[in-house]
Amino acid sequence: MSAPLSLRAVDKTYHPRGRAPVHAVKALSMEVERGEIVALLGSSGCGKTSTLRMVAGFEDVSAGEISLANRRIERLAPAARDVAMAFEGYSLYPPLTVRENIAFALKRGRLSASEVSRRVQEVAALVEIEPILDRYPNSISGGQQQRASLARALVRDAALYVLDEPMGQLEPQLRAVLRGRLKRLLKHRAMTSIFVTHDQTEANALADRIAVMEGGVLQQFAPQHVLKEKPANLYVATFIGEPPMNVFDASVIRDDGRTTFALDNGPNLSFSDNELGLEVRRAIGDRTTVVLGVRPHRVVLGNGSAATARVVSNQWLGDQSHVAMAVAGKLLVAVSHARVRAAIGDTVPYAVRAQDLHIFDPHTTVALAHGARAA
Repeated sequence: MSAPLSLRAVDKTYHPRGRAPVHAVKALSMEVERGEIVALLGSSGCGKTSTLRMVAGFEDVSAGEISLANRRIERLAPAARDVAMAFEGYSLYPPLTVRENIAFALKRGRLSASEVSRRVQEVAALVEIEPILDRYPNSISGGQQQRASLARALVRDAALYVLDEPMGQLEPQLRAVLRGRLKRLLKHRAMTSIFVTHDQTEANALADRIAVMEGGVLQQFAPQHVLKEKPANLYVATFIGEPPMNVFDASVIRDDGRTTFALDNGPNLSFSDNELGLEVRRAIGDRTTVVLGVRPHRVVLGNGSAATARVVSNQWLGDQSHVAMAVAGKLLVAVSHARVRAAIGDTVPYAVRAQDLHIFDPHTTVALAHGARAA
Protein backbone atom coordinates (compact mmCIF):
# COMPACT_ATOMS: atom_id res chain seq x y z
CA MET A 1 0.00 0.00 0.00
CA SER A 2 1.54 3.29 -1.08
CA ALA A 3 1.87 6.21 1.31
CA PRO A 4 -1.15 8.57 1.19
CA LEU A 5 1.09 11.65 0.82
CA SER A 6 4.31 11.63 -1.18
CA LEU A 7 6.59 14.56 -2.01
CA ARG A 8 9.33 13.92 -4.56
CA ALA A 9 12.12 16.47 -5.07
CA VAL A 10 9.75 19.38 -4.41
CA ASP A 11 11.25 22.82 -4.96
CA LYS A 12 9.92 26.30 -4.31
CA THR A 13 11.59 29.49 -5.53
CA TYR A 14 10.04 32.90 -5.01
CA HIS A 15 10.79 35.74 -7.43
CA PRO A 16 10.08 38.97 -5.53
CA ARG A 17 9.97 42.03 -7.75
CA GLY A 18 13.24 43.96 -7.75
CA ARG A 19 15.00 41.45 -5.50
CA ALA A 20 17.01 38.28 -5.89
CA PRO A 21 15.11 34.98 -6.09
CA VAL A 22 14.53 33.18 -2.80
CA HIS A 23 14.98 29.39 -2.88
CA ALA A 24 12.62 28.54 -0.03
CA VAL A 25 12.35 24.75 -0.40
CA LYS A 26 15.07 22.61 -1.93
CA ALA A 27 14.48 19.14 -3.42
CA LEU A 28 12.26 18.01 -0.54
CA SER A 29 11.31 14.34 -0.61
CA MET A 30 9.24 12.63 2.08
CA GLU A 31 6.37 10.21 2.50
CA VAL A 32 3.61 10.36 5.09
CA GLU A 33 2.04 7.02 5.97
CA ARG A 34 -1.68 6.33 6.27
CA GLY A 35 -3.04 7.67 9.58
CA GLU A 36 0.32 9.21 10.50
CA ILE A 37 0.70 12.59 12.19
CA VAL A 38 3.76 14.48 10.92
CA ALA A 39 5.18 17.77 12.19
CA LEU A 40 7.21 20.17 10.08
CA LEU A 41 9.54 21.77 12.60
CA GLY A 42 12.17 24.45 12.15
CA SER A 43 13.16 28.04 12.71
CA SER A 44 11.40 30.97 11.06
CA GLY A 45 12.02 31.04 7.32
CA CYS A 46 13.17 27.41 7.08
CA GLY A 47 10.58 26.50 4.43
CA LYS A 48 8.04 24.59 6.52
CA THR A 49 5.03 26.84 5.81
CA SER A 50 5.93 27.05 2.11
CA THR A 51 5.93 23.25 2.04
CA LEU A 52 2.53 23.06 3.70
CA ARG A 53 1.06 25.66 1.36
CA MET A 54 2.34 23.75 -1.70
CA VAL A 55 0.65 20.59 -0.41
CA ALA A 56 -2.59 22.51 0.19
CA GLY A 57 -2.40 24.24 -3.20
CA PHE A 58 -1.94 27.84 -2.09
CA GLU A 59 1.58 28.01 -3.52
CA ASP A 60 2.71 26.75 -6.91
CA VAL A 61 5.37 24.05 -7.02
CA SER A 62 8.50 25.26 -8.83
CA ALA A 63 9.63 21.66 -9.46
CA GLY A 64 8.86 18.16 -8.26
CA GLU A 65 5.78 16.06 -7.64
CA ILE A 66 3.16 15.80 -4.90
CA SER A 67 0.89 12.75 -4.78
CA LEU A 68 -2.09 12.21 -2.47
CA ALA A 69 -4.12 8.99 -2.39
CA ASN A 70 -2.34 7.71 -5.51
CA ARG A 71 -2.99 10.77 -7.68
CA ARG A 72 -0.81 13.71 -8.65
CA ILE A 73 -2.15 16.91 -7.10
CA GLU A 74 0.55 19.57 -7.51
CA ARG A 75 -1.29 21.17 -10.46
CA LEU A 76 -4.80 20.81 -9.06
CA ALA A 77 -6.79 23.66 -7.53
CA PRO A 78 -7.00 23.54 -3.71
CA ALA A 79 -10.67 22.55 -3.77
CA ALA A 80 -9.89 19.52 -5.95
CA ARG A 81 -7.23 18.03 -3.68
CA ASP A 82 -9.39 16.54 -0.90
CA VAL A 83 -7.31 18.39 1.70
CA ALA A 84 -8.79 19.91 4.86
CA MET A 85 -6.92 23.03 5.92
CA ALA A 86 -6.54 25.16 9.03
CA PHE A 87 -4.16 28.09 8.67
CA GLU A 88 -2.80 30.50 11.23
CA GLY A 89 -4.59 33.37 9.48
CA TYR A 90 -7.98 31.77 10.31
CA SER A 91 -9.67 32.57 6.91
CA LEU A 92 -13.19 32.44 8.32
CA TYR A 93 -16.04 33.84 6.22
CA PRO A 94 -17.05 37.15 7.90
CA PRO A 95 -20.77 37.07 6.86
CA LEU A 96 -21.26 33.61 8.40
CA THR A 97 -21.56 32.71 12.05
CA VAL A 98 -19.00 30.36 13.59
CA ARG A 99 -21.58 27.56 13.35
CA GLU A 100 -22.17 28.32 9.66
CA ASN A 101 -18.43 28.52 8.98
CA ILE A 102 -17.89 25.04 10.41
CA ALA A 103 -20.96 23.61 8.66
CA PHE A 104 -19.86 25.14 5.34
CA ALA A 105 -17.05 22.59 5.20
CA LEU A 106 -19.70 19.84 5.02
CA LYS A 107 -21.68 21.46 2.20
CA ARG A 108 -20.44 19.06 -0.49
CA GLY A 109 -21.12 15.99 1.60
CA ARG A 110 -24.91 15.94 1.03
CA LEU A 111 -25.42 15.17 4.69
CA SER A 112 -28.74 15.57 6.47
CA ALA A 113 -29.26 18.69 8.54
CA SER A 114 -29.30 16.62 11.71
CA GLU A 115 -25.97 14.96 10.84
CA VAL A 116 -24.39 18.33 10.03
CA SER A 117 -25.63 19.72 13.35
CA ARG A 118 -24.30 16.68 15.24
CA ARG A 119 -20.86 16.97 13.67
CA VAL A 120 -20.65 20.70 14.31
CA GLN A 121 -21.59 20.27 17.97
CA GLU A 122 -19.10 17.44 18.39
CA VAL A 123 -16.12 19.33 16.99
CA ALA A 124 -17.14 22.54 18.76
CA ALA A 125 -17.07 20.68 22.08
CA LEU A 126 -13.65 19.28 21.21
CA VAL A 127 -12.11 22.75 20.78
CA GLU A 128 -14.31 24.42 23.43
CA ILE A 129 -16.17 26.96 21.29
CA GLU A 130 -19.77 25.89 21.95
CA PRO A 131 -20.75 29.24 23.56
CA ILE A 132 -19.68 31.24 20.49
CA LEU A 133 -21.23 29.14 17.71
CA ASP A 134 -23.84 31.80 16.88
CA ARG A 135 -21.44 34.74 16.91
CA TYR A 136 -19.64 36.24 13.91
CA PRO A 137 -15.85 36.07 13.37
CA ASN A 138 -15.30 39.80 13.92
CA SER A 139 -16.88 39.57 17.39
CA ILE A 140 -14.61 36.87 18.82
CA SER A 141 -10.97 36.82 19.91
CA GLY A 142 -8.01 35.66 17.84
CA GLY A 143 -7.71 32.47 19.85
CA GLN A 144 -11.40 31.71 19.33
CA GLN A 145 -11.05 32.36 15.61
CA GLN A 146 -8.13 29.95 15.49
CA ARG A 147 -10.15 27.24 17.22
CA ALA A 148 -13.06 27.85 14.84
CA SER A 149 -10.72 27.49 11.88
CA LEU A 150 -9.36 24.25 13.35
CA ALA A 151 -12.89 22.95 13.90
CA ARG A 152 -13.82 23.72 10.29
CA ALA A 153 -10.92 21.55 9.09
CA LEU A 154 -11.47 18.69 11.54
CA VAL A 155 -15.21 18.36 10.84
CA ARG A 156 -14.52 17.24 7.27
CA ASP A 157 -13.83 13.78 5.87
CA ALA A 158 -10.65 14.30 3.85
CA ALA A 159 -7.67 12.38 2.55
CA LEU A 160 -5.28 14.75 4.34
CA TYR A 161 -5.43 17.38 7.09
CA VAL A 162 -2.92 20.24 6.96
CA LEU A 163 -2.63 22.52 9.98
CA ASP A 164 -0.44 25.63 10.13
CA GLU A 165 0.42 26.54 13.74
CA PRO A 166 -3.03 25.20 14.74
CA MET A 167 -2.81 26.36 18.37
CA GLY A 168 -0.28 29.18 18.20
CA GLN A 169 -2.69 31.83 19.53
CA LEU A 170 -3.92 29.86 22.53
CA GLU A 171 -2.88 30.26 26.16
CA PRO A 172 -0.59 27.46 27.42
CA GLN A 173 -3.14 25.67 29.64
CA LEU A 174 -5.80 25.44 26.93
CA ARG A 175 -3.18 24.49 24.35
CA ALA A 176 -2.04 21.55 26.49
CA VAL A 177 -5.62 20.30 26.88
CA LEU A 178 -6.43 20.63 23.18
CA ARG A 179 -3.21 18.91 22.14
CA GLY A 180 -4.31 15.76 23.93
CA ARG A 181 -7.83 15.91 22.50
CA LEU A 182 -6.56 16.60 18.99
CA LYS A 183 -4.16 13.68 19.05
CA ARG A 184 -6.86 11.29 20.30
CA LEU A 185 -9.17 12.39 17.49
CA LEU A 186 -6.54 12.14 14.75
CA LYS A 187 -5.37 8.69 15.90
CA HIS A 188 -8.85 7.31 16.60
CA ARG A 189 -10.04 8.23 13.11
CA ALA A 190 -6.70 7.50 11.41
CA MET A 191 -6.65 11.04 9.97
CA THR A 192 -3.45 11.45 7.96
CA SER A 193 -2.12 14.83 9.09
CA ILE A 194 0.77 17.20 8.55
CA PHE A 195 1.18 20.32 10.66
CA VAL A 196 3.63 23.19 10.98
CA THR A 197 5.00 24.33 14.31
CA HIS A 198 8.02 26.06 15.79
CA ASP A 199 7.20 24.60 19.20
CA GLN A 200 9.17 21.43 20.03
CA THR A 201 6.78 20.53 22.85
CA GLU A 202 3.85 20.61 20.43
CA ALA A 203 5.74 18.57 17.84
CA ASN A 204 6.75 15.96 20.42
CA ALA A 205 3.27 15.75 21.91
CA LEU A 206 1.35 15.39 18.63
CA ALA A 207 3.58 13.90 15.95
CA ASP A 208 4.50 10.32 15.15
CA ARG A 209 7.45 11.65 13.15
CA ILE A 210 9.05 15.08 12.92
CA ALA A 211 10.57 16.60 9.78
CA VAL A 212 13.29 19.05 10.85
CA MET A 213 13.94 21.73 8.23
CA GLU A 214 16.53 24.47 7.89
CA GLY A 215 17.45 26.67 4.94
CA GLY A 216 14.78 24.99 2.81
CA VAL A 217 16.42 21.57 3.28
CA LEU A 218 14.96 18.57 5.07
CA GLN A 219 17.62 17.82 7.67
CA GLN A 220 16.09 14.67 9.19
CA PHE A 221 12.71 12.95 9.23
CA ALA A 222 12.29 10.61 12.19
CA PRO A 223 10.49 9.96 15.49
CA GLN A 224 11.37 12.29 18.35
CA HIS A 225 13.57 9.78 20.22
CA VAL A 226 15.68 9.21 17.10
CA LEU A 227 16.15 12.94 16.55
CA LYS A 228 17.36 13.25 20.14
CA GLU A 229 19.51 10.14 20.45
CA LYS A 230 20.74 9.80 16.85
CA PRO A 231 20.67 13.26 15.21
CA ALA A 232 21.76 13.14 11.57
CA ASN A 233 23.90 16.26 11.80
CA LEU A 234 25.01 19.07 14.05
CA TYR A 235 22.03 21.27 13.18
CA VAL A 236 19.50 18.67 14.32
CA ALA A 237 21.60 17.89 17.40
CA THR A 238 21.61 21.49 18.58
CA PHE A 239 18.09 22.39 17.45
CA ILE A 240 16.30 19.46 19.09
CA GLY A 241 16.26 19.38 22.87
CA GLU A 242 15.93 21.93 25.66
CA PRO A 243 18.46 22.97 26.81
CA PRO A 244 20.29 22.32 23.52
CA MET A 245 23.15 19.87 23.17
CA ASN A 246 26.58 20.98 24.43
CA VAL A 247 29.13 20.94 21.58
CA PHE A 248 32.91 21.35 21.61
CA ASP A 249 35.65 21.25 18.98
CA ALA A 250 38.25 18.63 19.85
CA SER A 251 41.49 17.09 18.62
CA VAL A 252 41.74 13.29 18.56
CA ILE A 253 44.77 11.65 20.16
CA ARG A 254 45.26 7.86 20.11
CA ASP A 255 47.75 6.18 22.38
CA ASP A 256 48.15 2.67 23.79
CA GLY A 257 44.53 1.51 23.84
CA ARG A 258 43.03 4.89 24.67
CA THR A 259 41.44 7.70 22.72
CA THR A 260 41.71 11.21 24.08
CA PHE A 261 39.61 14.15 22.92
CA ALA A 262 41.49 17.36 23.65
CA LEU A 263 38.94 20.15 23.78
CA ASP A 264 40.11 23.36 22.13
CA ASN A 265 41.37 25.63 24.94
CA GLY A 266 40.05 23.16 27.47
CA PRO A 267 40.46 19.85 29.27
CA ASN A 268 40.98 16.38 27.85
CA LEU A 269 38.35 13.66 27.81
CA SER A 270 40.08 10.28 27.75
CA PHE A 271 38.46 6.87 27.26
CA SER A 272 39.73 3.33 26.93
CA ASP A 273 39.06 1.57 23.63
CA ASN A 274 36.61 -0.66 25.47
CA GLU A 275 34.66 2.32 26.85
CA LEU A 276 34.48 4.02 23.48
CA GLY A 277 33.54 0.87 21.55
CA LEU A 278 34.66 -0.50 18.22
CA GLU A 279 31.88 1.07 16.15
CA VAL A 280 32.61 4.56 17.46
CA ARG A 281 36.37 4.16 16.91
CA ARG A 282 35.79 2.94 13.37
CA ALA A 283 33.45 5.87 12.66
CA ILE A 284 36.10 8.35 13.81
CA GLY A 285 38.66 6.59 11.62
CA ASP A 286 41.88 8.51 11.11
CA ARG A 287 40.37 11.94 11.70
CA THR A 288 42.46 14.24 13.84
CA THR A 289 39.63 16.66 14.69
CA VAL A 290 35.95 16.15 15.51
CA VAL A 291 33.06 17.96 17.14
CA LEU A 292 31.88 16.36 20.38
CA GLY A 293 28.33 16.67 21.65
CA VAL A 294 26.66 15.70 24.92
CA ARG A 295 23.10 16.34 26.04
CA PRO A 296 22.77 18.43 29.24
CA HIS A 297 20.76 15.64 30.89
CA ARG A 298 23.72 13.29 30.39
CA VAL A 299 26.36 15.48 32.06
CA VAL A 300 27.04 13.93 35.47
CA LEU A 301 27.52 16.24 38.45
CA GLY A 302 28.92 15.17 41.79
CA ASN A 303 31.80 13.84 43.83
CA GLY A 304 34.01 11.23 42.23
CA SER A 305 34.00 12.93 38.82
CA ALA A 306 37.45 13.52 37.42
CA ALA A 307 36.99 17.03 35.98
CA THR A 308 35.96 20.27 37.64
CA ALA A 309 34.60 23.56 36.34
CA ARG A 310 33.50 26.96 37.62
CA VAL A 311 29.75 27.58 37.92
CA VAL A 312 28.51 30.48 35.79
CA SER A 313 24.80 30.12 36.57
CA ASN A 314 22.58 27.80 38.57
CA GLN A 315 18.81 27.89 37.95
CA TRP A 316 16.29 25.86 39.92
CA LEU A 317 13.15 25.48 37.78
CA GLY A 318 11.00 23.79 40.36
CA ASP A 319 11.67 20.24 39.21
CA GLN A 320 15.23 20.41 37.90
CA SER A 321 18.46 22.39 38.14
CA HIS A 322 20.17 23.87 35.08
CA VAL A 323 23.83 24.42 35.93
CA ALA A 324 26.07 26.21 33.42
CA MET A 325 29.84 25.81 33.84
CA ALA A 326 32.78 27.43 32.09
CA VAL A 327 34.55 24.74 30.03
CA ALA A 328 36.91 25.30 27.07
CA GLY A 329 35.83 28.92 26.66
CA LYS A 330 32.18 27.89 26.36
CA LEU A 331 29.29 26.93 28.61
CA LEU A 332 28.76 23.31 29.52
CA VAL A 333 25.17 22.98 30.72
CA ALA A 334 24.16 20.14 33.03
CA VAL A 335 20.60 19.26 34.03
CA SER A 336 19.89 17.56 37.33
CA HIS A 337 16.53 16.52 38.75
CA ALA A 338 17.92 17.15 42.23
CA ARG A 339 18.57 20.63 43.54
CA VAL A 340 22.26 21.47 43.06
CA ARG A 341 23.74 23.49 45.95
CA ALA A 342 26.37 25.50 44.11
CA ALA A 343 26.81 29.25 43.97
CA ILE A 344 28.14 31.26 41.04
CA GLY A 345 31.93 31.04 41.13
CA ASP A 346 32.00 27.68 42.94
CA THR A 347 33.99 24.83 41.44
CA VAL A 348 32.00 21.63 40.91
CA PRO A 349 33.03 18.16 39.69
CA TYR A 350 31.50 16.81 36.49
CA ALA A 351 31.90 13.87 34.15
CA VAL A 352 31.06 13.06 30.54
CA ARG A 353 30.73 9.35 29.77
CA ALA A 354 31.68 7.67 26.51
CA GLN A 355 28.21 6.15 26.18
CA ASP A 356 26.69 9.65 26.04
CA LEU A 357 28.92 11.15 23.35
CA HIS A 358 27.76 12.28 19.92
CA ILE A 359 30.54 12.76 17.38
CA PHE A 360 30.33 14.92 14.25
CA ASP A 361 32.54 15.71 11.29
CA PRO A 362 33.80 19.29 11.78
CA HIS A 363 33.67 20.06 8.04
CA THR A 364 30.42 18.47 6.83
CA THR A 365 28.70 18.57 10.29
CA VAL A 366 27.32 15.07 9.54
CA ALA A 367 27.06 12.72 12.53
CA LEU A 368 29.82 10.13 12.62
CA ALA A 369 28.79 8.15 15.68
CA HIS A 370 26.61 8.11 18.76
CA GLY A 371 27.54 6.54 22.06
CA ALA A 372 26.47 3.12 23.28
CA ARG A 373 23.33 4.58 24.90
CA ALA A 374 21.93 5.43 21.46
CA ALA A 375 22.73 2.03 19.92
